[in-house]
Amino acid sequence: MFILPAVVIFFAVICIMFGAWLIFPKIKSGRLNRGTFRSKNEEDRLKQANKRLEKNPNDPEALSYIGEVFYKKGAWEQVLDVYRRLSGLPSGTRGVDEVAVNVRAAEACVKLGQTEDAYKYLVVARALDNNNFEVCYQLGSLEFLRKNYEKAVQILQQVRNMRPEYAPAVRTLGHALFRLKKTREAMQYIRQSIDMAPNDKESLITLAQCYCEANQNEQALRIYQHLRPDPVWGAEACLASGRINAEGRQDTEAISDFEIGLKHKDIPQDTEIELHYQLANAYIRTQNIGKALPHLNEVASKKEDYKDTSELIVRYQELCVNQNLQLYTIAPSADFMGLCRRIVLSYFPKARVKIARALMQANDWADIVAEVDTPKWSDVVMFRFIRTQGSIGELVVRDFHSHLKEAKAGKGICMGVGTYSDESKRFTEARLIDLIDKPRLTAILNNLDMKQPSA
Repeated sequence: MFILPAVVIFFAVICIMFGAWLIFPKIKSGRLNRGTFRSKNEEDRLKQANKRLEKNPNDPEALSYIGEVFYKKGAWEQVLDVYRRLSGLPSGTRGVDEVAVNVRAAEACVKLGQTEDAYKYLVVARALDNNNFEVCYQLGSLEFLRKNYEKAVQILQQVRNMRPEYAPAVRTLGHALFRLKKTREAMQYIRQSIDMAPNDKESLITLAQCYCEANQNEQALRIYQHLRPDPVWGAEACLASGRINAEGRQDTEAISDFEIGLKHKDIPQDTEIELHYQLANAYIRTQNIGKALPHLNEVASKKEDYKDTSELIVRYQELCVNQNLQLYTIAPSADFMGLCRRIVLSYFPKARVKIARALMQANDWADIVAEVDTPKWSDVVMFRFIRTQGSIGELVVRDFHSHLKEAKAGKGICMGVGTYSDESKRFTEARLIDLIDKPRLTAILNNLDMKQPSA
């Protein structure tokens, strides 16, 4: 009856002794606690790990534990220090996941703005595991940040093949294709990205830009107008919407867009300057010089050499005080032609003038043929009024001379707000053509009787 308990007790004693034999050397050598931080208090576990590092600065399990603690806290400088040390351990070190270590080091570098170092870690990680999803995504995203868009697309296509619905990869792929001017392909992925994240305003802006490049301005305009109130992207959306309306000669709508854009706060300076510049030009096109000049001056105060701002200020300051010159330069064709008729009727004092024919050429110039009868002579006189500024070349004057002969006019008078080239002056030396430059034209306009009825 006592044999079975005795046998059981005997085997129990043998097992305890065998276990003690196995365990004792490990306790003595310290290998049992390696990687095993049993304290419930995190601070105590951290102390244990640091003590082990004092004995062995390259203890992989202690480094891994400390690195994980810092990673959760977002202490990126400490994270980088720990994982840099781990990545420097010999390949194949027990307890070290080399791919994960390089990914963590790369992530810390990105957070600290050290993109080149991050790139090196990710290249190493991809060499270790070419099909690791996290490595491929991080490397593709980093290639995008480094503006290596071709490489980014290649890697992100691989990521998409692994997980077709992974929204961040789809988004970055779409933006990379847009940077490569592959608009059609980019639109596909950016739309998909917006479906996954409807509040992604940057992707909405990029999609609108894709529509613009594809000449789908109506779709782009809807997106831009939807984003006009947005505190972050609103100013840029207003600028883009205004440009589309300005190109479509919808100046009233363009002015509204630019004005809304300037009401936003904390606008990037480049965007603010362009909004002022575009608004000034929209006011000029609507002949509201008085409202255009303050915006041109605002541009000049922020960036004096911005585009043709200085020239516009000089030009339109003069027009602002000379209504007739303003009409001559920027008024609609009908108003310009009316002004030209009045000049013809008053050009020859004490003469009877009958306008026989008037022709407008693409809003660039007007030709008027008049029969003039004075007490001393009578003749057919042809006038050309040139609106374009800058140099007036010989070709324009030659064209006027040919029309002069067709009209059988005895005299030609060419007026312009620009300057005549030396070639055009030489051409008229032996011909009955008078060239009236801007100073003489301005004097004529200043003396013009605006009450005189047009013929």
